[in-house]
Amino acid sequence: MKAPYDWIVPDWPAPPGVKSLITTRNGGVSSGAYASFNLGLRTGDNEATVHANRQLLRAWLPQEPKWLRQVHGAKVVVADGLAGIPEADASIARNAGTVCAVMIADCMPVLLCDESGSVVGIAHAGWRGLSSGVIENAVRETGVAPGELLAWLGPAIGPDAFEVGSDVREAFLTADPAAAEAFKPYRAGKWLADLFKLARQRLARCGVQQVFGGGFCTHRDAARFYSYRRDPVTGRMAALIWLDPDRAHPE
Repeated sequence: MKAPYDWIVPDWPAPPGVKSLITTRNGGVSSGAYASFNLGLRTGDNEATVHANRQLLRAWLPQEPKWLRQVHGAKVVVADGLAGIPEADASIARNAGTVCAVMIADCMPVLLCDESGSVVGIAHAGWRGLSSGVIENAVRETGVAPGELLAWLGPAIGPDAFEVGSDVREAFLTADPAAAEAFKPYRAGKWLADLFKLARQRLARCGVQQVFGGGFCTHRDAARFYSYRRDPVTGRMAALIWLDPDRAHPE
């Protein structure tokens, strides 16, 4: 799959029937602080413009994405046959053509699939979702042995830019003292957190060993990515994953 503009096609050894795509801020019709490919309807951007951007995205997908109302939690839904827009921060799909999607603008998208290409999933993993177990819940919901899963970590605020308080650090250390490795002292009462390392730790703890990605910082690259931490008035990108209906796995 060749993406338009500077959108990202994840580089990971997923089966041929697994398709995925990460949009950037480029290629759309939004203007001002939202320029140009804003997909978020809850950002303050003109709704008609956002819908126009979503229509441009739809041309690259087999179906309309199964959008979620993200609340920085750990709930996972099954996207197949999903009606409406539920409050959730992760979804999985087993039917070919169902597009799992999350919005991002610093929080990390975690893409999942299995080695045989029978299931895909995606999680919206900021620090709240990560500490609440959104990755573990998504892995469990796939119904596949964790050792058979692959994960790809998408664009997120990087370890040199994500300043957090001691409360965030303690939320992770309470569950896993090894999480201390993902926090670097910054200034009084503040730490720099490495979301990528935290996600890798969580995936490893639940048995997922094949983990890829983790190299794009949304905060650093203003030309390519929206970042809520950098620009509180900003747009949203999308991370999407689906099973190709033209290469559906055997039943």
